Amino acid sequence: MDDNKLQAVTDQSAGTRVKNGILGVILNVLLWVFSLVCIFPLVWMLYSSLKEKREFNASMIALPSDPTLENYAKIFANKDANLLGAMGNSMRTTLLSVVLIVLFSFIVGYILARVNFKLNRVLYVMFLMGMLIPIHSLLVPIYIIFNRTNMANQWYTLLFPYVAFNLPVSLFLVEGYVKGIPSALEEAAAIDGSTFSRTMFSIILPICKPILTTVAIINVFSCWNEFSFALVLISNNKAITTVPLALKNFTGQFSSDYPKMMAAMLITMAPVVILYFIFSKQIIKGMVAGAVKG
Repeated sequence: MDDNKLQAVTDQSAGTRVKNGILGVILNVLLWVFSLVCIFPLVWMLYSSLKEKREFNASMIALPSDPTLENYAKIFANKDANLLGAMGNSMRTTLLSVVLIVLFSFIVGYILARVNFKLNRVLYVMFLMGMLIPIHSLLVPIYIIFNRTNMANQWYTLLFPYVAFNLPVSLFLVEGYVKGIPSALEEAAAIDGSTFSRTMFSIILPICKPILTTVAIINVFSCWNEFSFALVLISNNKAITTVPLALKNFTGQFSSDYPKMMAAMLITMAPVVILYFIFSKQIIKGMVAGAVKG
């Protein structure tokens, strides 16, 4: 009888291992398919940018029969698009916006997490309401305000909407992270005679490095790829054109040169893709830490 029970347990264990093995194989296949679906558009853009327009129109999926870098040469020779100038403008706007977002989100997030005052929760809710308001519903009023105050079509124009509309999410992440930091650190610093500002920047700021790095990378992508505000607020000044507006020059009224457009897109994607791969581990670490501590 004992031998029969032992055999039954062994068979059940073997059956469980087989089921787990089959489920593991299915899951791995699904993950591979999902990864290929995500990667294929980039690969397709890469080899399509090496085609001529006629060859691309004949077959969009086929590999190039005679790969050429002519599209890349034409992009840099296109003075109307001024892609390098647009990338410089986007880098300046993105860098300044991200610095301001990180700075404001850290200071305000720390105060809301640590300082108790009457309007603490009111201000917190007001900031969070910024995530509920559709950004594009405010394009018209913002356009009117910026035009009447002569703030449109300036190099600093986009800083205001970029910082304002990206601040709520960043503040939410930082505030939740700071709440998870033991307050004993600040109490010990206060006993040692540290001021409020010194404690915030010398003790808490280094601890918040993972979440601040995550906030910075997320906002780099948001500011670099933003199109609507750039189109509405700075389209009349070609000297400050950003990358999304520059890419618009590769489309025509009746036809588009897709291989050239894909080459331009790959060039403009390169900085943010490289940035992501460099800081990908830091981003994941910051998101996980923020989720646990928040």
